[in-house]
Amino acid sequence: MVNVSMVRIAVIDREYCKPSKCNIECIRFCPINRTRHKKAIELSSDSKHAIIYEDICIGCGICVKKCPYNAIFIVNIPDELEKNVVHRYGENMFKLYNLPIPRLGSIMGIIGRNGSGKTTSIKILSGLIKPNLGRYNDPPDWDEIIRTFRGTELQTYFKKLAEGKIKSAVKIQYVELVKRKLRGRVNDLLEKVDERGLLREVVDKLAIKKILDRKVQELSGGELQKFLIAAVILKDADAYFFDEPCSYLDVRERLRIAEAIREFIDVSKKYVFVVEHDLMILDYISDNITIIYGEPGVYGIVSKPYGVRAGINNYLEGYLPAENMRIRKEPIVFRIQVEDREILKKEFPILKWSKLIKTYKTSGFKLMVDEGEAYPGEVLGIIGPNGIGKTTFIKILAGILKPDEGEVLVSVEKISVKPQELSPKIFSEETVASNLRRASPDTLNPTTWIYNELVRKLGLNKMFDRYVEDLSGGELQKLAVAVSLAKPADLYLLDEPSAYLDVEERLSVAKVIRRIIEEKKKTALVVEHDLMLQNYISSSVIVFTGTSGVSGHASKPMSNKEGFNILLRELGVTVRRDPQTGRPRVNKSGSYLDRQQKAMGQYYMQD
Repeated sequence: MVNVSMVRIAVIDREYCKPSKCNIECIRFCPINRTRHKKAIELSSDSKHAIIYEDICIGCGICVKKCPYNAIFIVNIPDELEKNVVHRYGENMFKLYNLPIPRLGSIMGIIGRNGSGKTTSIKILSGLIKPNLGRYNDPPDWDEIIRTFRGTELQTYFKKLAEGKIKSAVKIQYVELVKRKLRGRVNDLLEKVDERGLLREVVDKLAIKKILDRKVQELSGGELQKFLIAAVILKDADAYFFDEPCSYLDVRERLRIAEAIREFIDVSKKYVFVVEHDLMILDYISDNITIIYGEPGVYGIVSKPYGVRAGINNYLEGYLPAENMRIRKEPIVFRIQVEDREILKKEFPILKWSKLIKTYKTSGFKLMVDEGEAYPGEVLGIIGPNGIGKTTFIKILAGILKPDEGEVLVSVEKISVKPQELSPKIFSEETVASNLRRASPDTLNPTTWIYNELVRKLGLNKMFDRYVEDLSGGELQKLAVAVSLAKPADLYLLDEPSAYLDVEERLSVAKVIRRIIEEKKKTALVVEHDLMLQNYISSSVIVFTGTSGVSGHASKPMSNKEGFNILLRELGVTVRRDPQTGRPRVNKSGSYLDRQQKAMGQYYMQD
């Protein structure tokens, strides 16, 4: 047996640590403290949070279990990693090991859990944060940093960065912040940053001409996203960073963004990094993949670069061969959904609707829906671009809106709805725990599957005592998804449940949906723009087509293959399945497979 020397990492979440509201159980029950010879944990000088001395702590985990606010995390990792420390924010704070490798000639895709260090990596490589090599009290100078990375591509990169020879352009993660910082009209702001003289071309490619005369404060989330991406592309930079560029966008816009980055940035002369949770789009846009793993909020380890197919497959398999590291207990395999609706039709439908028409008098938008039904044991996916009536359809089925023509017949009383738009107002209770308890007592019971597969994996167990009004957009989304799925209902209507979630969280939600529907013979309708996730969840789909903001048409329910084929034909995109994991992969435009599938009329190859 080989003995591996370990190093201890202790992290205290300042946001959750509340010494003024607890009995400082972490300090009172610590076995080192109780010896009275020395202290492993005590309060900070301002008494606002606890401090754990990692060199004294024995890692017994008692403080972790005793903390009433789940603010303490203690993990052991091999000490050989310490030579690869790149940055630590401070005492008992997040720690990052390694960095994505900057390479000319390719786009580097980055995937990993939320809180694992993806944004920190971008901030370091873009020059927003100077790496301290873990020495937050005695940060090194640039010469020492450069020497630390000698013999690697990072040495050359950091040398250029230190000398001011790398100009960075960063598309931030949270686009909502832009409304607080920027003032003015979109066209004026884009003209100011247009250092490459490509304004007209980029505007046309991203289809943002209609928002040029509007003020930034008037833009929707998707419009803000495209505005920021346009601004980054227009800058004459040496390194471009896109942090979650697909949020708020439908599949058509996501592909448009991917094509724009490829078309307007010369990757042979520029460094390009893309962080994205939509694996289908990340696969489409990237040449190489870096995986960041570890314990979210505690530490992150950046893997070696992989080829795009191998990297994403390794991530889904949960094993990184270059590091000989298992990052997940079980692999994620995308099964081919082959449920026959004719078999389902032997059951009495839970939901049935005739031909529906709904017109908004103020905007003139008109939605037409073909007749259809949904059966017990069925997940009915809803796919299509934004602005053509998907949310309106969900509201009609839920009884929130009434159609102008046609009727909806619901044979059950209990319906659970997860709305698209999130705000603290949609919740009936003040705290996270009280909302979960109201949905189902099982959500607070660590022995139940709903707690372990949903609440714990979404990290909601760490914020039971948080007030809903203090939650971020991502935290509100997690709570809304958990509350809607935890309710004992017969019909679940879920509008964009994956927004803000990382890959692991999206798959946790998908697994819970499948389990509820398959084991309990319930029914779900899911609106989702992440086509890979939609393919994973749904057994049948409804396809929405039309003109955004003008009119929309919803098809009858059909098989995944038929529905995805219709959507992808309209987008002019072909998709194949990966033979190893079964996940859908977008073919490069004009490639042999792309041309072959288009000639066959098979835009979505299921076999």
